[in-house]
This record gives sequence, C-alpha cells and structure tokens, in this order.
Amino acid sequence: MNELAQALNQAMKEDNEHVYNMLSQLGKEMFYPKGILSQSAEAGKKAHRFNATIGIATENNQPMHFQHLQDLFGDKVAPKDLYPYAPPQGKEELRKVWQEKIFNDNPSLNKDVVGSPIVTNALTHGLSISADLFADEGTPVIVPDKYWGNYNITFKTRRGATVATFPLFNEENGFNTAGLKATIEAQKSSGKVIVLLNFPNNPTGYTPLESEAKEITAVLTEAADEGLNIVVLIDDAYFGLFYEDSMTESIFSYLADAHERILAVKIDGATKENYVWGFRVGFITYASKSANVLNALEQKTKGLIRGTISSSSHPSQSLILQSLKSDEFAVEKEQKFALMKSRADKTKEVLAKEEYQKYWTYYPFNSGYFMCLKLHTINAEKLRLHLLDQYGVGTISINSTDLRIAFSCVEEEDIEELFDLIAQGAADLQ
Repeated sequence: MNELAQALNQAMKEDNEHVYNMLSQLGKEMFYPKGILSQSAEAGKKAHRFNATIGIATENNQPMHFQHLQDLFGDKVAPKDLYPYAPPQGKEELRKVWQEKIFNDNPSLNKDVVGSPIVTNALTHGLSISADLFADEGTPVIVPDKYWGNYNITFKTRRGATVATFPLFNEENGFNTAGLKATIEAQKSSGKVIVLLNFPNNPTGYTPLESEAKEITAVLTEAADEGLNIVVLIDDAYFGLFYEDSMTESIFSYLADAHERILAVKIDGATKENYVWGFRVGFITYASKSANVLNALEQKTKGLIRGTISSSSHPSQSLILQSLKSDEFAVEKEQKFALMKSRADKTKEVLAKEEYQKYWTYYPFNSGYFMCLKLHTINAEKLRLHLLDQYGVGTISINSTDLRIAFSCVEEEDIEELFDLIAQGAADLQ
C-alpha cells in the first residue's frame, strides 16, 4: 500500500477508527499523489519568473484559446476561468460559496463538523465516488423500495454491493421508519451498512416530515449505539423543492454529528436545484468532528477524481459560481420554485377527479419533480407502451404497478389533459 495512503489511514484510525473501518479496500488504498498537480500548485505560488509545469499552452500571458470560442462568452467569463484545468477538488471559490449555501439552507447544521465541498462531475459522480470509497463485494446498501434505478449500476454492478430494500411508506402513508429499522437489524452481522436516503424522493416526490426525519435519526443512532458502522449517503438531487408539510432542511443537518459510528455524506447537484442539468456540476461533502478524518476523506476523494476524470469542467464551474454570486439568483430561484409548486398543486387538484379512482391511487408527494401512480390492475409497462404508441404520451414504469409522472416538464395548463389521456389509456386496457 502506498505510504501516502498508509499515512491517511493512520490519521483516521487515531481520531475515529470506526470511519476507517467503513472504507472499502479501494478506499483504504486510495490517496492523492504528490505528482504533477502538486508540483504545479507549488510552482503557481512561487514561480514568479517562468512556470513551465502544467500541460497547457499560453499566449500573451493567458491560456491559449480560439477567439471564436471566446467570442461566445465575450467579456463575461475570462479565459483563465474557461480553458485551464480546474483543480481535481474544484475551484476553491466555488467550494467556499457552495459551503455557504449549505449553511444558509440548513440553519440547524453544526458548521464545525462540515468539510469543504468537493466538486464532482454532477451528482451521479458523487454517488460513484461514495461507492468506490465505501462499498465492497457484499456490502449491504439499504434503500427504500422506491428508488432511482441507477443506484443498481453504481453500487451493485460496479462494486458488487447488495441492495436491501424496505417499503418506503407505512400503512398511514408516512415514511416507514419501522421498515428501515427492521432492514438495518437484518444486516447487523455485516458490521457495516450503507444507508442511502434521497429526499425529495425519486420516483415518488416524497420528503419526510420533520418528525419523521427525527425518527430516522433515532433509528440510525440506536443501531450505531449497538456497534454498527453506518455510512449515510444523502442524495439531495432535488433539494429545496419542498412544497408542503415536509422538513425543509437536508437530513444531513440531523446526521452530521449524530454519532461517531455514523458518517454522513451529502451529495448535491447544481444540475436539478439550479436547472442546469447539462452543466454537470455536483458536490460531495463529508461531516466529521475530526479534521484528520475530513482531510483523509478529501485526499482520497481527490485521488479517485484524479484517477478517473482528472477534474470536472472548468467552464461549468465558473458559470455556476457566477450564477450563485449573482444578484438575480435568489429572485429567479424563487420564481422557478413558485412555478414548480404550481404544477405540483395542479397535479393534486387533477388527481382528485373521481373518474380516475377506478384505475389508480397515488403515492404521497409533497416535493421534487415527480409523482407516482399506483395502478390497481393494469400492468405499468403495458400501460406505458400503450400510452406511447396510441397517444404519444411518455411516462416511466417503475415496476409492474407503479407509473412515474414528471410534472416538472408539463405546463400547468396541460396537466389535466395529460392525466385524462393516461386514464383513457388505462380504460383501453381495462
């Protein structure tokens, strides 16, 4: 094992051996090399005469570039913020501004335990990094039964983890805390579990109530008290889109300093929060009372980034940074929130129509981009194909009974027609 990895591991063991034991074998072996990038960073600070380190070309004391590309940006973004490589951990100012955003969005969060966000190539990359750092063959990954299917590729196919599920909703149509507890207890012999929480949930659009978030925290803390090491991955892809009676902070706030055997990892994407899906900018943020643990996790994360994509897009990071600092950001974000909420409200209004009740009920939704129909007798995949072929309506079948509808991409005035067509398709197959 590389001596740099050994040093990081030793520092973790000394401060919190439980977190060290959460690492996968790859996670234990990972480190950030003292190579070209570290030498270039040193040169950037001290090479006042010539800096002949990094592999870019320069011209007239700025990064060489095509003028026709710079013309697309004009003087809005300087060449230095577009063409050179961004650091593997991301632009430092962007990391600082995103951390400030996390603190502003989550006022009850203990700031003292939160590391600096590391920039990822959007949220999926953050999940992939987490899988590499913490999942080995057979590591249990606990998720509700309503979950984003890409988790399977990320954790099962790539890393060989096992996915254990529990029903998302209880009989009262609230978060099924008892199911979470039972599933954790069934995996206790493994010594370590990964719990993956995604709120607002994809596909259902459900976010727990504040009381339910406290119950989830209590269940995890109880399991940690009993000796289980728990990595909690918090997929906050749709964070902020809370329309009704849900918690309005990330559950990261509850878990960041809950227990020494709980490692809370917040995984964000500017993509969905800020409506820049194609920019591919995300963040991974660790929480620990130990500065050594935070540093080791950052160095290992940087090593994974360096060994895969090297660094994330510099232009995208620069544009996101300018957006976050803009005076218009808060105003426009509130406008988009109001628009999304109006679509969610309209969806609930339409779903109250009596004629639909013969075909489906729907799962609770109070947030996010989506909602999910629970079909009574019709196969969801058959209905999906029928709607597509006969009515030109696209939906997503989650399993044999559940059909996901993205109200986020349907104009409010079209929502009733959308569900009328789904009902017509259901009537055809009845």
